[in-house]
Amino acid sequence: MSLLTVRNLKFDHGEGTLLEGVSLRLFEKEHAVLVGPNGTGKSTFMKLLAKRLIPDNGEVEWQNNKQVGYLDQYATLDDNLTLETYLHGVFEDLFQLEKKMESLYEEVGQTNDPNKQSKLLNRASEIGETLLERDFYAIKSQIGKMIGGLGLSEAFLQSPLGTLSGGMRAKAILAKLLLEEADVLLLDEPTNFLDVEHIAWLTTFLNQYDKAFLVVSHDEVFLKNIAKTVFALEYGGIERYKGNYAYYMEERKLRHFQHERAYESQKKYIKKTEDFIQKNITRASTSKQAQSRRKMLKKIKKIHRPQENPTYSFAFPFSKATGRDVLEVTQLEIGYESPLVEPLSFIIRRGEKVVITGENGIGKSTFIKTVMGELPKLGGTYQWIDTAKIAYFEQESHLKGDGTPFDIVHGIYPHFTKKEILSLLGHHGINYTMAMRKISTLSGGEKTKVRLAMLYHQKGNVLILDEPTNHLDANAKIALKDALLQYEGTLILVSHEKEFYEDICDIEYTLY
Repeated sequence: MSLLTVRNLKFDHGEGTLLEGVSLRLFEKEHAVLVGPNGTGKSTFMKLLAKRLIPDNGEVEWQNNKQVGYLDQYATLDDNLTLETYLHGVFEDLFQLEKKMESLYEEVGQTNDPNKQSKLLNRASEIGETLLERDFYAIKSQIGKMIGGLGLSEAFLQSPLGTLSGGMRAKAILAKLLLEEADVLLLDEPTNFLDVEHIAWLTTFLNQYDKAFLVVSHDEVFLKNIAKTVFALEYGGIERYKGNYAYYMEERKLRHFQHERAYESQKKYIKKTEDFIQKNITRASTSKQAQSRRKMLKKIKKIHRPQENPTYSFAFPFSKATGRDVLEVTQLEIGYESPLVEPLSFIIRRGEKVVITGENGIGKSTFIKTVMGELPKLGGTYQWIDTAKIAYFEQESHLKGDGTPFDIVHGIYPHFTKKEILSLLGHHGINYTMAMRKISTLSGGEKTKVRLAMLYHQKGNVLILDEPTNHLDANAKIALKDALLQYEGTLILVSHEKEFYEDICDIEYTLY
């Protein structure tokens, strides 16, 4: 039975149509993934399904009385809530029942009326049975397994959400969503902040999930391991591939070939028909034929131009070399109120390509922010060589508001011509239409590409990238890897994707 039916969906983000004529059916217990290059509208489509956005046309129809769980990693949280209280919110009705049961037992002790005592005890007993049936007393264990699987330590349960790192907050949101056991999960980039072992745990969880899910991810290994159905945003709509990811890859080649042939055939037919109309529309003897063909041409459903894989030309131009010891760290203590890790001591030298690894929340971004002077050190020292010129890519994007990518780049490089700005953005996968859209309407991958474009002309000799692959599609990751391999300066990279950094970096520092 169809759990979800989408009919002829259209959505315009205010700068042009993003989705048009999109239809889809998701069935009970179906394990599906949604794929497509950055900018095709995957995240927007998920928000439409979750009713966070309203379509301009078409219908999103869910089966009655079905709980839909949507992963919004950027949800606004109450920073004062502890992690434990936040997660306990899933079971709030059970905790209320427990309080009611305890109050009934208190009332028993406060009355001497045997009949009333009997009624109170019966009611309390009924609630107790309900709690047992719903595994109330296993909640603590259930939460422990969930946060452990996702890489959150139980030591953080009493920590306010406002003190957690961006990655830990994202994990908390995901943990709560999974604990809710919704009838269908809509997960948009759930692996962005997960390490390899935690992705493996989530893979197992989803494969054992006896309900439906639809997942968006650019992690192909993850997709290969969870997909039983693939929906691909392509050719102006959504194509359904009833099979695993390997089947999708093979079948897509065949469909793409067939689509190209159909497109070229229709293009030739339209050109031939238009030529006939032009030659015959004014001739008395053939005018009716020409008019008939013109009407017929208007009714033809145009085949979309075949999609080509986007190409990128990332680069990080190098200025002049530094001296030998670029960054010297001595017994450096990082953190907020107390150190997150043991004191750090090491030297990063000229031309080295270093990756900083460690579990999420351990302090990788905190280390970067500390040596960049954004956070105060708690102890020890760090010293940059005086010839260091740093180009810095932060993990969290601060691109917000009504400005366009064109406006933002123009603000950084005011001497650039319009052609130069559009060329720069184009090399980073941001076409003219995207360049003129409000930054708030762009996908996470598109924002990442804009931010990478902003680094292009900084011409530093030290490049710091904090989780640059989050949200990037496969082709963009390949282009970024090539650019980093060619970079002549000193590289400090924070990444959780071993497949990405192992070919780039020759030195690894692991925080623990």
